[in-house]
Amino acid sequence: MTRWTVEDVPDQSDRTAIVTGSNTGIGFETARMLAGRGARVTLACRDTDKAAAAVERIRAEHHAADLTVARLDLGDLDSVAAFATAYRADHDRLDLLVNNAGVMMPPLQRTRQGFELQFGTNHLGHFALTGHLLPLVSTTPAARVVTVASVAHRNGLIDFDDLNWERRRYRRWAAYGQSKLANLLFTLELQRRLSAVGSTARATSCHPGLAATELTRHSNVVAVLAGRFVGMAPPDGALPTMRAATDPQAEGGSYWGPAGRFETSGPPVRVGRTDAARDTATAQRLWAESERLTGVTATVAPAGHDQP
Repeated sequence: MTRWTVEDVPDQSDRTAIVTGSNTGIGFETARMLAGRGARVTLACRDTDKAAAAVERIRAEHHAADLTVARLDLGDLDSVAAFATAYRADHDRLDLLVNNAGVMMPPLQRTRQGFELQFGTNHLGHFALTGHLLPLVSTTPAARVVTVASVAHRNGLIDFDDLNWERRRYRRWAAYGQSKLANLLFTLELQRRLSAVGSTARATSCHPGLAATELTRHSNVVAVLAGRFVGMAPPDGALPTMRAATDPQAEGGSYWGPAGRFETSGPPVRVGRTDAARDTATAQRLWAESERLTGVTATVAPAGHDQP
C-alpha cells in the first residue's frame, strides 16, 4: 500500500477552512499544509498574538497564503457564539471545519460556564462551535467537519450522572478519556444526521498518535519524554487530520490515525475504535445532553437548502 503523505493532499484552492487551536502543534501544521495547498484558512485561537506569529511563520514558507486570525476561546460559550456570528457575517460558505484544539490532563479546572475543563473544551466547546456553523457547513457542497480524538478514547466512559465531575473524585486521565470518547460519539451522530437529510457534507475524525506537542505539558514526565523522543514530529502527527480532511476516499464517519504499533506513529490509515465509540444510542443521548448544556441547537439543513 502506498504511504500517504502531504503530497497526496488535493488542491484546496477556493476552499475555506477553520482550524481551532492552530497557533501551535498539530493545529499549526494543519493550517500550514492547508494554506500550502491554496485554502483560505482562519486560525481560530484563544491567544491572537500567538496566532498572528503563526501566520507569519506560514507566510515565510507560503508567501501568498490567505490567512486570517480570529479569537476563539472554546472554554467560553460566549466567545464561541461571538466567533461564529462574526464568521457567518463575513462568509457564505465553510468547506472545512477542523475541531483540533484541546487540553490534556490539567488539574481540575472549570470553563467560564462551569463545565469541567476537558469535557467543556474538547467536546462542548467544539459541539457548540459546530452547531453555530452548521448552517454554513451543511449548505456548502462536499464540506467536512473533522474532529481530533485520541487513542485515549479507549479508556473513556460517558458518565451521564456526572459529566462535569461535580460529585466524583477527579481523575485527570479518566476525564480526558471521556472527552475524547465524546469527540467520536459526536462525529458518529453528526454523520448520522447529515446522512439523514441527504447532505453532501461529511463528518470524520482522526487522532495524531504520539506526537511531540505542547498538549502533553500537564502529563507526567514519562509521557512528556515519550512524546519528545519516541513520538512523531508535529508535521507527521498532523497527517491523519489532513487525510480525514482532504482525502476523497475518507467517507463520512471514518476514523484515521497512524499505522504503526499501538497507533503511536506511522503514516495515516483508517483505524479502529471501541464498541463504546460506535454506540448510536449513547451518541444520540450525548447530543441531546450537549444541546441542553450549551443551549445550542445543532440543526442540519436539508440537502439543497440555502442558509438563512
